[in-house]
Amino acid sequence: MYIPSISPYAFKIGPIAVHWYGIFMALSIAAGAYYLYVRSKELNYDEDFLLNLLMIVVISGIVGARLMFVLANDIDWFYKDPIQILKIYQGGLSWHGAVLGGFLAGLYYCHKKNVKINPLEDYAVIGLAIGNMLVRIGNIFNQEVLGRQTDFAFGRWPAQLVGVAMGLILLIRYFYIERKHMPYGYQFWSFIFYYQLMRGLIEETVRDNPLFWPVYLNKHLGIGFFTLTQIATPFILILAYWMMRRVLNDPENKKVNY
Repeated sequence: MYIPSISPYAFKIGPIAVHWYGIFMALSIAAGAYYLYVRSKELNYDEDFLLNLLMIVVISGIVGARLMFVLANDIDWFYKDPIQILKIYQGGLSWHGAVLGGFLAGLYYCHKKNVKINPLEDYAVIGLAIGNMLVRIGNIFNQEVLGRQTDFAFGRWPAQLVGVAMGLILLIRYFYIERKHMPYGYQFWSFIFYYQLMRGLIEETVRDNPLFWPVYLNKHLGIGFFTLTQIATPFILILAYWMMRRVLNDPENKKVNY
């Protein structure tokens, strides 16, 4: 959606401007952290461990999200205008970078503390799904993540709303799968699998991203292949599917109270 009249600011206090994007991101982080904390306490995870883990994962996720975005879109910022890298309040975060940064930091911390990460991965899905919805709404206010122009009456694909729908579908799916007593880790890796499948097939097809490998572009329909994310999609799907099978076949990873 492109709404020229909409303001990216929720409010201003003197020189300080609070962006809708930041508010939505903060809400998604808070909701995800709260759910992970409450569910993990039910499994008797140590409180100090959980609070430290959440802080590490959130910080690493934001850093990873920004670095991945800059590497994929504006790598020249590193030597031409490094201050731009810090301006995350203007948007420009990579979902994949956030997940990768948070996951690797969480994996390292859990390994250091000799704690199993699989249940924590599953509980993180709520925050990822809610984040995908709320941040895409924030993208509308920032007038970014726009859809491709079409010759249809609506003019431009509502790419942000496609992302919101994806997050909602995956959130509903989480609570449906929760009732099936799947092994720990399945929720997380199946979330990654289906998110990437929908992202590559639907959102990226109608999103106004540059075609890294320009195989097909239909300006009438407003669809195109292949963006950088679409090229990476098969590899992410293979990894996620392999991890899904791994947790399903692990006899020591059975969920007894989920």
